[in-house]
Amino acid sequence: MNQQTLSAFIWSVADLLRGDYKQSDYGKVILPFTVLRRLDCVLESTKPAVLTELADKEKQGVNPEPFLLRKAGQSFYNTSTLDLKKLLGDPDHIAQNLFSYVQAFSPAVRDVFEHFEFHTQVERLAKAGLLYQVAEKFTQIDLHPEVVSNMQMGLVFEELIRKFAEISNETAGEHFTPREVIRLMVNLIFIEDDAILSKPGVVRTIYDPTAGTGGMLSVAGEYLAEHNPQARLTVFGQELNPESYAICKADMLIKGQDVANIAFGNTLSDDGHGHKKFDYMLSNPPFGVEWKKVEKEVRKEHESQGYNGRFGPGLPRVSDGSMLFLLHLLSKMRPATEGGSRFGIVLNGSPLFTGGAGSGESEIRRYVLENDLCEAIVGLPTDMFYNTGISTYVWIISNRKPAARKGKVQLIDASGMWQKMRKSLGSKRKELSDAHIERITRLFGDFAEAEQDGIPISRIFDNEAFGYHAITVERPLRDEAGNVVLGIKGKQKGKPQPDASLRDTENVPYTEDVSEYFKREVLPHAPDAWIDPDKTKVGYEIPFNRHFYVFKPPRPLAEIDAELKQTTDRILDMIKGLSA
Repeated sequence: MNQQTLSAFIWSVADLLRGDYKQSDYGKVILPFTVLRRLDCVLESTKPAVLTELADKEKQGVNPEPFLLRKAGQSFYNTSTLDLKKLLGDPDHIAQNLFSYVQAFSPAVRDVFEHFEFHTQVERLAKAGLLYQVAEKFTQIDLHPEVVSNMQMGLVFEELIRKFAEISNETAGEHFTPREVIRLMVNLIFIEDDAILSKPGVVRTIYDPTAGTGGMLSVAGEYLAEHNPQARLTVFGQELNPESYAICKADMLIKGQDVANIAFGNTLSDDGHGHKKFDYMLSNPPFGVEWKKVEKEVRKEHESQGYNGRFGPGLPRVSDGSMLFLLHLLSKMRPATEGGSRFGIVLNGSPLFTGGAGSGESEIRRYVLENDLCEAIVGLPTDMFYNTGISTYVWIISNRKPAARKGKVQLIDASGMWQKMRKSLGSKRKELSDAHIERITRLFGDFAEAEQDGIPISRIFDNEAFGYHAITVERPLRDEAGNVVLGIKGKQKGKPQPDASLRDTENVPYTEDVSEYFKREVLPHAPDAWIDPDKTKVGYEIPFNRHFYVFKPPRPLAEIDAELKQTTDRILDMIKGLSA
């Protein structure tokens, strides 16, 4: 049975649900039942051995769990004598028997069904008189590992997830990143390591703190399997939405990953992988979502632990928490002495420039740039995501930059690289083609400046190019006669007093000498001005669009006049025609 046939078959279950279920709720039944049938098939051959082992160990009074796992040959087991086919033999008690069957799974699997709220769905199906039919439908499908491999099963499951995300696209963006964006990010974080990753038996870890349904982790796994079938990628993640968490964990189960590595809960207030470090990381955190709910815990960690915690460099404004995820990922990087890390994170435009010198946002940018952690920022086209049409940017961060990249940041403007989708999904109207992904990956891999039709699309800057000194320019306070008012006591005695209403600030590029800039730009206009050195702050911003702006001179006036005259003549002719 190929993937399409399999998906189509599972999809046919939707016909049974029509009328009793809203379209956007089909996934609540079909996804957990697909998982249940797969696990059912995977455990079938070892079931007798597991049950014998269970009886044996219970007789001995020994904890059976490690022995049952060994007998099952999986990271999970089931101790019930029932399976899906046996359940059908007792139609009157199918709901109770199904509950006891699911309860007999090992804890990690039970957790998946609890977060799917499977109990509620079973009761709802039973009430609608559909439970037996749905269960029977799933027993007709052969999901034994020798018929459908883990890889195939993972693809089928992902296709179903995608279909349900499209149906209920009002929430799709919350737990779904477009697959082509993930593919681009995976390419960018792996490209410089192709030599390492192609060695046989290499084992690497990858982590997503906002795992959603596990799409990023899946695509990364596929990439590695394609490039080096002997390489192993151990995946870790955390997810806040119960249904997405269940789907992600189920997907990992289906693919034979250790589901204990997927944590539930809020990454910012309750890190499910405290003190762990990873080789690679990927994240698409929520954009522009306030972090008021976790403010108390985040502030406490920032103030009490400083740089020993995750939020040492600074805190962004409460209205947008996406930069907190950037800080969280920085704290999960393996030290450079132990091989270092690289990660990709999708952010909206505001982390590039929001917040003046000294603000939390500016301090976070300062930390990233002064520690030489930013390899590249890629500007994506608008209308790429299901729940927002705004511009988005992929930041590639690494503490093991190749020699050529040291001290530099590459900006790639890929906003013009897109193709129109045949059918819009929510706010998503554009997509990246394979050729676009390849082009962007090559621009990154080449690490060179590039143009397209005379317009720059790749530029390289020194880290310092984004820094500036914010200076405070003071002018003297004058009395009614126009004389400068001098201080009369303490340190200020005999010194001109500043006039707060004339106070101004200037941002001086980091690469410029402040006093030279002051002499050139300020003194010619205000000869009595001075800088207050105590108020000087260092700031960082990345004015991405400004670096790709190309000035187009306006058309000649004569040309515009001729066009206007043509239009007015045409209007006059029309009026003449009407009056005739």
